[in-house]
Amino acid sequence: MEDKVKQPGKRARAQMIMDTLQALYPEPPVPLDHRSPYELLVAVLLSAQCTDERVNQVTPALFELADNPFDMALQPVEKIRAIIKPCGLSPRKAAAISELSKRLVAEHAGEVPADMEYLETLPGVGHKTASVVMAQAFGVPAFPVDTHIHRLAQRWDLTKGTNVTQTEADLKRLFPKERWNDLHLQIIFYGREFCSARGCDGTICDLCRRCAPQRKRAKKTRKA
Repeated sequence: MEDKVKQPGKRARAQMIMDTLQALYPEPPVPLDHRSPYELLVAVLLSAQCTDERVNQVTPALFELADNPFDMALQPVEKIRAIIKPCGLSPRKAAAISELSKRLVAEHAGEVPADMEYLETLPGVGHKTASVVMAQAFGVPAFPVDTHIHRLAQRWDLTKGTNVTQTEADLKRLFPKERWNDLHLQIIFYGREFCSARGCDGTICDLCRRCAPQRKRAKKTRKA
């Protein structure tokens, strides 16, 4: 009788995942084009329900119009909206860009502060966006979890979280703090290349097979 293949323990899976992702993406680039923390903040805001590729197509024209809070705060919201329309949700995003720019001018002399709690209070900026800015603009350890990372963490049996908040907490406990920023990006790149929503069901890609060798059926993702 053939022995069943045992699933490696959670810590062993985490180490295997880190080693694999580090080999594949040793220096993961920031996928959103930007030249300053402010441009990154706006780009991440625009990326909600939109691809990074589309955002990178839109932001050159937006930042030519205004690449700092002082100039952006002076722009009519409709002018901002006309440029960012391809990103979707343009009325809400344009209003948020205008309002957060005004607040940065009034409250922080036009600078984006390295302050998670403050960033989360800005219009259109939730915990994930603030975490991305802290990690990628300021190098502060953070583990932004979007629906894609949430899905892969479940496929790799790293979490049983039913929402991104719980999944983020589980991943932070599992992985060393000094790896959070790179891992966030590495998991995103791996998901896009090998373990997309349609390209893998939890049984196809290399990491899914190694993390759960006993799995025979598609892994159903709990909602984020």
